[in-house]
Amino acid sequence: MKMLADRIRDFGLLREIKAEHVLISLLTLVAYLALVVFRSLDDNKLTSWHWVFLGMDPNKLLLVLVIGIIAAYLFSKASLPERYSAPFLFISSFIIAAIFWRMPEVVVDTSRYFTQAKHLEVYGIGYFFREWGQSIVAWTDLPLIPFLYGLIFKFLGESRLYIQIFTTLLFSATVVLTYRIGETLWGEDIGLFGGLLLLGIPYIFTQIPLMLVDIPTMFFFTLAIFTFIKALDQGGAGMIIISAISIFLAFFSKYSTWLMLSVLAVIFIVYFIEERRQGRMLIERLFLFGQVRQRKILYRGVAVVLISASLIGTMVFLKLGIISEQIELLVSYQQPGLKRWGESFYSTFFFQIHPFLTLAALYSAYAALKKKDLRYAIISWLVLLVFLLQIERIRYIIMVFPMLALMASYGLQEIRDRDLRKFVALCAIVSSLTVAVFAYYPFLQRMSTVNLKSAGEYLNSIGAEDIEVFTVLSKDFIEVNPAVSVSILDLFSNQNITYRYNHPSPPWEKIQTSSLRFTWDYKNPQYYTFNNNLKENTMVVVISGAEDEVLPNKIAQRLKDYRLLKVFKTSVGIFRHQTLVKVYQPM
Repeated sequence: MKMLADRIRDFGLLREIKAEHVLISLLTLVAYLALVVFRSLDDNKLTSWHWVFLGMDPNKLLLVLVIGIIAAYLFSKASLPERYSAPFLFISSFIIAAIFWRMPEVVVDTSRYFTQAKHLEVYGIGYFFREWGQSIVAWTDLPLIPFLYGLIFKFLGESRLYIQIFTTLLFSATVVLTYRIGETLWGEDIGLFGGLLLLGIPYIFTQIPLMLVDIPTMFFFTLAIFTFIKALDQGGAGMIIISAISIFLAFFSKYSTWLMLSVLAVIFIVYFIEERRQGRMLIERLFLFGQVRQRKILYRGVAVVLISASLIGTMVFLKLGIISEQIELLVSYQQPGLKRWGESFYSTFFFQIHPFLTLAALYSAYAALKKKDLRYAIISWLVLLVFLLQIERIRYIIMVFPMLALMASYGLQEIRDRDLRKFVALCAIVSSLTVAVFAYYPFLQRMSTVNLKSAGEYLNSIGAEDIEVFTVLSKDFIEVNPAVSVSILDLFSNQNITYRYNHPSPPWEKIQTSSLRFTWDYKNPQYYTFNNNLKENTMVVVISGAEDEVLPNKIAQRLKDYRLLKVFKTSVGIFRHQTLVKVYQPM
């Protein structure tokens, strides 16, 4: 190894290379190859390496990865913009995430959030709050994120691009907040590397472009942690109020945040104990200074809790019946369902998160214990909860990723050479981006849901104004109600959609334990109400689960004076649920 490093030193820009750089480079390649070899262990439900590399040669990515490693080495020799760390992290993460905006909506849950948001756009803010959980089916969703999406639709326009800009801005803001938390707790280096390492999670890039709630929830949850730390540390009425509002927003982002907000208690305990220790050292010189600081921490914490509890309590009181029903559904259906729909920790922490992050995070526990660093409990608590409660579903723990990145950053600090630390972090990032851009992205572009995107864009390109949509229930797969595809088509199209929902619910035993049971709670929104006065040139769109699906008589009769104009039938051939789209034009 030393001889190899000595030879490489003779080459111009690489003359300063060390044996450690060679070792890290080899480990980066070995990590990728090992994951490829053992990819059958990845049971992720969306981007399993076992599926992603079907039909493509994983070795082709090796050249890209080698180029990335060389680039990582060169960047590791450059000075990071410490004076402008926040803008650097924000802009670079935004540009990287924007690469994935052409992805289709690959998770059917999008239909729920789009439908809820469109109700606000069409009927107004007052209607949204009155009817959320009533005529607006809320399933197990909380209202904040659909409300924000609805505001975007109402005031900016019903465009997916606006949603993607919004979610990407929130992701980039989360990267900055991760940096700020690390900087506040330990200093610039841990914060900066923590923000960078959030880009070492390939799975996260598949979620940023989607109209879901997970990325916004991660932002509001991280914001709640940061502002609470600041409220305890600095005090002040303004910061206390901001912290309380942030907690309120995180609380109504997603139900899984409720348990995770227990980290606020950990933060309070850590700060309170630290002030007590400081007071013991200073009490003889500064009398009751330490006790005064303790009281300040107590008062600030209590003030934040009281204000946030008042805000949360008011909202819960107004929607108590709906929230109670949702919690009952979570306990009776969602919680036991996790065992059926779960994904192994091997998948999450080695395939979907770069192994360098996981290993550095594991080592950080030893480093913190050795230093007796009480503040480490703040960033490790959430990851500990994931393992203690066996939360084996990656989408449910996305909000924990910033703390995992800070743990990895904390562990990397044990490498004394800062340039070497940068090289490790950059190798993790380029490796993750290589997989996300050249493996995940093409795979997701071939999923059958891309047909809804392609059909919507096609209808826009030919200037169609009104379309009538029909959905055909597949005989082979009835776990998914095809009606939910209408709202996803609507997201990509500019036309006025008419849709008449008429699918009977399947037998209860067929869908009782399905992860897609929510699709059968579908209610046809009023804005799709069937119009008997359709124009003669109205286009007809048929959404089905197979190209040769036999059309019911009513649809066949409707199409008797129509000709088939375009078929969208892209499919990876893996998932049972397929979405094919046919566009018909009057003869």
